[in-house]
Amino acid sequence: MDIETLRKDHPDHWMRAAAIRTLTLDAVAAANSGHSGMPMGMADVATVLFQNHLRFDPKAPLWPDRDRFILSAGHGSMLLYSLLHLTGYEQFPLDEIKNFRQLGARTAGHPENFLADAIETTTGPLGQGLGNSVGFAIAEEMLRARFGKSVVNHHTYVIAGDGCLMEGISQEAIGLAGMQKLGHLICFFDNNNITIDGTVDLADITDQSKRFEASGWHVLEIDGHDPVAIDEAITAAKAETGRPTMINCRTHIALGHAAQDTSKGHGALTNEEQLQATKEAYGWPYGPFEVPADIKSQWEDMGKRGAEARADWQGRFDKLSKTKQDEFNRALNLEAPKKLSATIKAFKKQASEAGKKAATRASSESVLEVVNPIMWETVGGSADLTGSNNTKTSDLGVFTPENRDGRYIHYGIREHGMAAAMNGMALHGGIRPYGGTFMCFTDYARGAMRLSALMEVPTVYVMTHDSIGLGEDGPTHQPVEHLAMLRATPNTRVFRPADSVEVAEAWELALTSKKTPSVLALSRQGLPLVRTEHKTKNLTAQGAYVLADAENGKRQAILMATGSEVSVAMAARDILEGEGIGTRVVSMPCWELFEEQDEKVRKRVLPAGPVRVAIEAGVRHGWDKWLLGERGRENKAGFVGMDRFGASAPAEVLFERFDITAEATAQKVRDLLG
Repeated sequence: MDIETLRKDHPDHWMRAAAIRTLTLDAVAAANSGHSGMPMGMADVATVLFQNHLRFDPKAPLWPDRDRFILSAGHGSMLLYSLLHLTGYEQFPLDEIKNFRQLGARTAGHPENFLADAIETTTGPLGQGLGNSVGFAIAEEMLRARFGKSVVNHHTYVIAGDGCLMEGISQEAIGLAGMQKLGHLICFFDNNNITIDGTVDLADITDQSKRFEASGWHVLEIDGHDPVAIDEAITAAKAETGRPTMINCRTHIALGHAAQDTSKGHGALTNEEQLQATKEAYGWPYGPFEVPADIKSQWEDMGKRGAEARADWQGRFDKLSKTKQDEFNRALNLEAPKKLSATIKAFKKQASEAGKKAATRASSESVLEVVNPIMWETVGGSADLTGSNNTKTSDLGVFTPENRDGRYIHYGIREHGMAAAMNGMALHGGIRPYGGTFMCFTDYARGAMRLSALMEVPTVYVMTHDSIGLGEDGPTHQPVEHLAMLRATPNTRVFRPADSVEVAEAWELALTSKKTPSVLALSRQGLPLVRTEHKTKNLTAQGAYVLADAENGKRQAILMATGSEVSVAMAARDILEGEGIGTRVVSMPCWELFEEQDEKVRKRVLPAGPVRVAIEAGVRHGWDKWLLGERGRENKAGFVGMDRFGASAPAEVLFERFDITAEATAQKVRDLLG
């Protein structure tokens, strides 16, 4: 459908959509930066969606039963910002549009969920929003099953472009969504046939409609500029409750501009002469950032409708029992149940008294066996490694199209899709997701894990087989650099617990976090219990603490270790103490939490003077902060660990081969002491 026909046949719709297009052009021109083409091409779809279908209330952006609108093609952020401004969200006055991409503005280059309540998720890396949308839809299904459709009954809408669908995560996401038959998930494919390099066929010949169909989706194809066809397609998509729907919208990128249907239309359209020509083609005789009052009023009326829908929902919610209401609000606010602390303490006491050797992955399962029954909002899963990650407990049940009460998800071999979906669940609210794979495969989940940190969501990653200690699978599966990579990521807590007690403490911290994701790096091999004396205090919360101190003479050495190497440090301490060398052992299960402590706390744990040796079956990178900084000295510091990839052999053979042993540690101390 061409512009002339659109203007003639649908004049009111045309002017509403033109408001999106012109605000986009003006904002990008003012910033001299941004992406104009996608918002201009998808303005018709967005206008029909917001006018006729989307349930939202600008006065209550976080209304729990609102429809979710996700812009996976996040470079087209001005589409979202224009919609939020036009419909009357208080956080998006006109000044925000004028300050597009400027320091301190909510209107960042790509949507950032932490900058405004109405932005559901951070989208920039292509395909992440699509992956998130699957998690949003899963959370909606789970909560509807628990609280009833009178309280939870909304849709998730996502706009994805060719870039999103070329990224590998998209297949993981659509495969999972299709298998789970997420009927409340609707994806708009902005099919404009343009990428930055040129037409799509330069790099891809995939028939996206057939691809989605093959993955179990309901697929519709429309002219993405025809408001009647758009409306009919959304109506049909909502009626299809047994499958997610993909609406293939054939659109023109940068509609009406000289750069229409070219790769230049993707980016910043800032030429003043061309901009004015485009507005003339639109029949838009207004100045920069000017939207006539009648058009703005029509958009605001769309927003006002949501107040009635929200009030109706509130009435239904109020009919729930007080217990149900409290549970709903508690989970939505990320408040752990009061029983959690006592449950963890009881587990720790039992573990200390039992004194059993256990792989920390097995300890993790034992913790979850007592935690999951008291936290209905925990949702577990694994990327096809359930028996290895130990993430499924007896009470969860499996989430399937036939059992929406299930709380365990078989993600399949989809680490990236799993991580993105977990982020979506956490962002939706009411769910605390955790999921597992091998530590080495954080490489595959990395994009979403980084966004967990950036978006400030407390997703929990259970990463087992955390070192060369996994043994015979060899160096492809043995993570040596991954702890350093994760520790380098801002706003991420990396826990590498030494035994069952530290595992329990790490889980308590992960399940009470509100803005920080957690990584639990867990061992395959059995580890001895090092916390043999029960303490009610969560020592892991300090990040590092004195596990054992010098008993035989002056303290001359401090051994620092994490995870499986804490027991190596303890054995080395026995050797050194037997030689009259006073030795302290510091367990460091979470560097990030230790960094947050006051200096006087850190100084008590790591005082100046003794030589320091760090022991970890990974690379040294990062350890110099504790070896050389914090009152340490280079000539008094050493490291026992890996400086290369591992090998295929039994775990005990590998630790001997790479000199990660008590005797090698003791010798390092002797050498430093001269």
